Amino acid sequence: MGRQRKAGVLRGKTWLWALATTAATPFPAAAQAVAQLAPNLSVGTLEVIQLSIFAGIMGAAFVSAIWLIRQRARIAAENGELRTRVAELSGALGRSEALLNLKDQRTVVWSAAADRPAIVGDLPVGSGAPEERSAFLAFGRWLMPRSASAIDRAVEALRETGENFDLAVETRTGTVLEAQGRKSAQHTALRFVSLSASQQELGRLKLDQQALLADRENIFGLIDALDMPFWLRDKAGQLSWVNKAFAGAVDAADSAAVTAERREFLPTAAREEITNRHREASDVYKQSLSAVVRGERRVFAVTDYAGTSGSAGIAADISEIEAIRREHESTLQSHAETLDQLTTAVAIFDEGQKLRFFNQSFQKLWDLDTPFLESAPENALLLDRLRSDGTLAEQPEWRRWKEALLSAYRGVKPQEHWWHLPDGRTIRVIANPQPRGGVTWVFENLTEKLDLESRYNAAMRVQGETLDNLAEGVAVFGADGRLRLSNPAFQTLWNLPEMLIAPGAHIADIRAVCDPLAKSSPWAAFVASVTGFDDERRNQHGQVELANGTVLSHATIHLPNGQVMMTFVDVTDSVNVERALKEKNDALQKADKLKNDFVQHVSYELRSPLTNIIGFTELLTQPDTGPLTQRQRDYLDHIGSSSSVLLTVVNDILDLATVDAGIMELEIGEVRVGDMVSTAAGLIAERLREHDIHLEIDMDDAALTFHADENRVRQVLFNLLSNAANYAPENSTIVMTVRWRDNAVEFRVHDDGPGMAPDVLETIFRRFEPRVNGGRKRGAGLGLSIVKSFVELHGGSVDIETGEGRGTTVTCRFPSAPTQARAAAE
Repeated sequence: MGRQRKAGVLRGKTWLWALATTAATPFPAAAQAVAQLAPNLSVGTLEVIQLSIFAGIMGAAFVSAIWLIRQRARIAAENGELRTRVAELSGALGRSEALLNLKDQRTVVWSAAADRPAIVGDLPVGSGAPEERSAFLAFGRWLMPRSASAIDRAVEALRETGENFDLAVETRTGTVLEAQGRKSAQHTALRFVSLSASQQELGRLKLDQQALLADRENIFGLIDALDMPFWLRDKAGQLSWVNKAFAGAVDAADSAAVTAERREFLPTAAREEITNRHREASDVYKQSLSAVVRGERRVFAVTDYAGTSGSAGIAADISEIEAIRREHESTLQSHAETLDQLTTAVAIFDEGQKLRFFNQSFQKLWDLDTPFLESAPENALLLDRLRSDGTLAEQPEWRRWKEALLSAYRGVKPQEHWWHLPDGRTIRVIANPQPRGGVTWVFENLTEKLDLESRYNAAMRVQGETLDNLAEGVAVFGADGRLRLSNPAFQTLWNLPEMLIAPGAHIADIRAVCDPLAKSSPWAAFVASVTGFDDERRNQHGQVELANGTVLSHATIHLPNGQVMMTFVDVTDSVNVERALKEKNDALQKADKLKNDFVQHVSYELRSPLTNIIGFTELLTQPDTGPLTQRQRDYLDHIGSSSSVLLTVVNDILDLATVDAGIMELEIGEVRVGDMVSTAAGLIAERLREHDIHLEIDMDDAALTFHADENRVRQVLFNLLSNAANYAPENSTIVMTVRWRDNAVEFRVHDDGPGMAPDVLETIFRRFEPRVNGGRKRGAGLGLSIVKSFVELHGGSVDIETGEGRGTTVTCRFPSAPTQARAAAE
């Protein structure tokens, strides 16, 4: 028991020693004292535990106190340093804010923790930058579009990748600012700095450089993407840059390989030609050249420009275009050759209404000269030419008719017209619009076709009427022996019942009725001809005498369609009818020939003798032919004057006939008004002196020249003066006034004669209605008719102002420059 207690005490002392050693580590002296006293003490386990706990607590308290004292000293030192640092930062912040708040810069700062940026500083008022925060951050509102786009891209790259930038930007007011972008660990800053005048100029140059660089990048990007070889050459003529298409054309890996190896796209001859052309002071070279690309020869449209420091060129592949063009030309040539062989007239006009193609039939149809057609006239001009030539029929409203015809250029569906020409031809006109705006005109001459159809229809009608009214009996039978048609004469001659003349009646039934009526019936032969199988199908003729004494001449005629026609004629009546028709036809032909002979030979038959009479009359008045008595001279004067009058009448009749026929052509030229008036006055001077009539000419307001047919205008003035001299009283004055009015030359002739009554004025222009009406002599009544015809042929007009007791004034107006001859008014 004691041994166990001793062992326990020993274990307790050992544990206490260990505890004291562990707990009292900061206090080595106390631990050592306890360790020295422990063997001499005799304490229990509880006391040892309490002592150990107390010692540990005291040790921990000492350690904590010491640590707190040291920490307090360190914190105090750190606080002092922080106060110093804060003071320094406050000073730096003040200086930074002073710099940022300058009036020549404004900064936008984005922090890493906040998305809303801070804005500090101000820009000058004239810079165009808004003061409001939201408006300032909307760069597109106050910066030029190009600058705003560049700032947005630069800020985005700065915030995402930290790429700093320095840009020159331009506001909408024209002010240039410098934009700087920087990024730190926690902030991203964008600063706009106002520039001085010299810096403004530098900034603007920088802007121009940026724009040029951007444009250069875009242009080179576009050129590199083109599927057309492009090249740049230096001053020495060596390649400095080519695009991908060029590299592909010369089978190079890339553009650098082309310039390094100096591979050329065009042949040497083509390059020398381009160089020589540039040496001849030609900056631009344009030509189609051929080159071998990937083993195939291609055609390129080459454009090369030479500058002071080099040249640039581009080649567009037009091989397919050239192939299509050649094929198109070949097709057009083939079509043209084909259309030239057609009898139908064809003319093709382009979208500008100009003639681009015509075949020979078109030229022959309108009888137009080749130089005029090859000059590519407009469609409207061609129509006017045809109208001027008298080829087209005159329309009541020519302009409206022409506009309606040319509306085909604005239409999408073909149009069809029918033209009835003055020469009797009928033309079917088809206007077929083309997809590109032109029109193909087809002129089909249907004169013969319509004539044949008309004659056929007329023949059919005449045949029907003739068959129904002829005394000759006609019957047509088919190959089956059935009656196809017959006329009443056939029924009457053979006294057939109604049932046997109806279509479908058989020839055998008709024979049964007709055989008893004839003394020697031919119907057996008729039946054999109709129903037989005679290969020769020979026609037969003969006569038959009926029981009533009538003699019929019959004929059996085989028709091409297998039918057989039989005719029966009363011979006596047929002779009478033939004689009557022949006499009537002869009379009609004689009348027509008489009319034609008069028109064709009146010039020779009347003009030639009159010319001879006038010539011999003048010859007899010459002294060389011998002396004449006064009475003989008077007779010769009367013969000469009468012959001249008759020749004038004949010429007037022929002129009017020519105008009526529409074949008179005016010889338009420049007419000198003064000379022509003097000539006309000279022609009438003798008659005026004979009756002591004075001619007064007023040309103060007259034009010097105008365009017309001088001979016809002179003839008009002569007739006007002759008419006035015929009605003017003796010792009176005829006034001729020539003046320019409304782009026309106006000739006005006034006489103081008795004037004309209203009933006379209504018929004054009628031909061959002469009226003395107070005049000295009676004429043929053609003078004013010729005046009206010739004036209206020029496109002018004739007016008459007259009345009893106030004389007569005739006014003729000629346009200054008629564009075409027009048929005389009705």
